[in-house]
Order: sequence, then C-alpha cells, then structure tokens
Amino acid sequence: MPAHHLRYAVNCSILFTDRPLLQRPAAAKAAGFDAVEFWWPFTAAVPPDPDVRAFVDAVNDADVRLIGLNFFAGDMPGGDRGVLSSPAHSAEFRDNVELVAMIGAATGCRSFNALYGNRIPFITRELQDDTAVANLAFAANTVARIGGTVLVEPVSGPFPYLLRTAADVVAVLDRVRTERGAPNLALLADLYHLTVNGDDLSKVLAEHLDRIGHVQIADAPGRHEPGTGDIDIDGHLSRLEQSGYRGWVSLEYVATGPCFDWLPRERRAATKGTSA
Repeated sequence: MPAHHLRYAVNCSILFTDRPLLQRPAAAKAAGFDAVEFWWPFTAAVPPDPDVRAFVDAVNDADVRLIGLNFFAGDMPGGDRGVLSSPAHSAEFRDNVELVAMIGAATGCRSFNALYGNRIPFITRELQDDTAVANLAFAANTVARIGGTVLVEPVSGPFPYLLRTAADVVAVLDRVRTERGAPNLALLADLYHLTVNGDDLSKVLAEHLDRIGHVQIADAPGRHEPGTGDIDIDGHLSRLEQSGYRGWVSLEYVATGPCFDWLPRERRAATKGTSA
C-alpha cells in the first residue's frame, strides 16, 4: 500500500494498448481509476472534427477526468519527440494548440505537455531554442484562456532530444517567463526519464518543487511498473506530498504482467479532499 495519499491517473497511450484507443478510458474506469491522460491521440496535428468529437465523447462517456494531454509531437513511431522547437512545424504546432485548448474546454483538462523536440542538424541550436520559446509562449497564452498550464519535460532514450535534465527544462521555463511574460508553465517531473538521464531525484524534487506541475512514474531500469526496478518511487512521492505537492501522479509505464497488481483497487480512485 503506498504511504502517500496523492492521486493516481493512467496514461492510456502506453497502458491498455490491447484495446482500441477509444475504448481505453472505459477500461481505465473499469480498473478503478477516475482519471486518465493521453499523448496526442491522432496522427495529424489537426484531425477531422468527427475524430476529435469521438475522442472527447469516449472520455466523457467513460465518466473519467482527462487530466493531461500532449500537444502534437510529430511522427512519434518514426522517432520524432516533439515539434515545439522546429521552425518548419511552427504553423502546424500553433494550429494544434488551438485545437488542444478546445479539447481542454470540452473535457475539463487543464494540463498540456509540450515535447521540445530532437536536435535538427541543419539549423542552429539558437534558432531551435528561439523557436521553442516563441511557441511555448503562444501555447501558454492560448491555454491560459481556459486556466490551463503548459508542461515541459526532460526525456530519455536514443533520440537527440534537447532537454535531458530538470535544469534544462527550468532554464527554458525561466527564459519564456523573462522574455515573454508567460507564467503558466511548469516542469513535468517524470521519475523514470530523470533517473535514466542521471538526475538525482531527491535533489531535483527538493530544489524544483515549486516548478513541478505534474508527475509521471515508471521504474528503472526497464520502464515498468513500480517494484520492478531500483527507484524508491513510494519514498519520493511521499516526500513530495510532505513538501506540499498536491497534483496528480500518472502511471506511464510498460506493464510486465497484470497492469495494476501493485496498487490496491481502493487507491486507484481519486483521493477526496485533495486539490488539482
């Protein structure tokens, strides 16, 4: 039994993958969860209206809360990890931002994850960073209309992703605030990515508590459920709660067997008395 009382959500883009995407919110509800999150659930930045309506209906009809949604991140299966810093994709990204804000208004979702992107070899790093700052400010200003927050995360893996540590992300958030005045930006603390990239979790969570807008978990090595690796996930979450974090903890792992045997059913529903 987890020692903390933080609320859990399920990432339905990496879990319940044995079901069609639109059936996953209902599967999460049947498994005992009240909240879900998704990576961008379409291949296009702006899919046809009927597809968007079907997604919104699937979430609302399942009686779960959408607590997190990624912006369009390019061709993820093909190796893309975001288009935020790509000048060639800025117009596409901004069109997607407007749609994401509409989905947020229709579902109650208020946290939106913007993947920074891989290093583009034929342009300067400075141009990529300038592009990302401008696009982040646009996204933040757009979702501010519905009370939303834009999240940015370090990401691990073999791809040349530009933000690898919490310090990398915080530097970008500070630049956007200083240059563009956008306050509704936060660090997405994914305990798996931070660990794999060499960050000291205890130090990161203590130093950047006031910047953390969302938490995701998977154990390392392996990116599987808690208890399969070496991360003291429960300990870190307990210390986060003791320090004042009251946000969501999203399960973003590849299950090795039954998805949720490690988490008692009575802990899967949102805990009463906590704030979003």
